[in-house]
Amino acid sequence: MNKKMTINSIQKSKGERPLVMITAYDALFAKLFEESADMILVGDSLNMSFAGKKDTLSATIDQMIYHTNAVCSGAKNTFVVCDMPFGTYATKDEALKNAIKVFRETGADCVKIEGGSDKAGIVRHLTQNGVAVCGHIGLLPQSVRGEGGYKVKGKTESQKINLLKDAKAIEEAGAFCMVVEGVKAEVASEVAKSVKIPVIGIGAGNGVDGQVLVFSDMLGLFEEFTPKFVKKYIDGATLVKDALKQYANEVKTREFPQDIHTY
Repeated sequence: MNKKMTINSIQKSKGERPLVMITAYDALFAKLFEESADMILVGDSLNMSFAGKKDTLSATIDQMIYHTNAVCSGAKNTFVVCDMPFGTYATKDEALKNAIKVFRETGADCVKIEGGSDKAGIVRHLTQNGVAVCGHIGLLPQSVRGEGGYKVKGKTESQKINLLKDAKAIEEAGAFCMVVEGVKAEVASEVAKSVKIPVIGIGAGNGVDGQVLVFSDMLGLFEEFTPKFVKKYIDGATLVKDALKQYANEVKTREFPQDIHTY
């Protein structure tokens, strides 16, 4: 079994080896991922892939705590990141109250906050009060309605400048690492080089310090659409459907259960 990573070992990985992050929402998958993943993100993406919602915005702090506890139970030896859902860190006091709730009620190793320079004060308030924070800049899923959709960042010089400012602000606020999402690859690479903390990409090219994917995308379980940045490592949906069809046929023909499955 791999040794559980710490904030220090995560930070020391920069320039040494890429970090592997994957989402999980339950103990079963978390246990399966533990052998290969450095970090497991209990993402508010569960609202879409787990709960069938159109975006992440209706996820609640209690939902995140429930699923984080499940993941921590399944992957006791893996660094676990809990997403702070939409509306739970609008002010410094609210952010600290909710982050403390996460830390008290789960085994999460850190929380993740979306936002750049505009959220640096909140990130600083958390880190100064003993809460480990993973930042998140670039495309922000929690801002999808305000921005009118999922829009790739870093397409213009002004966007690049803002991303570099955001990264520096989050680093200076005390975040130990950050996610950069939906950013042009060359810009994401510049962002990673501009800070001393690891930058984990999703839809941000190969010039960053690690990668994260939503597990249901990576395993081919989510069929409605596939983002350009996702690689399907197996066609999980077809495998599951085929297995279920075989089970259903064997039940209908009384082929299952056989003697070896019977007490």
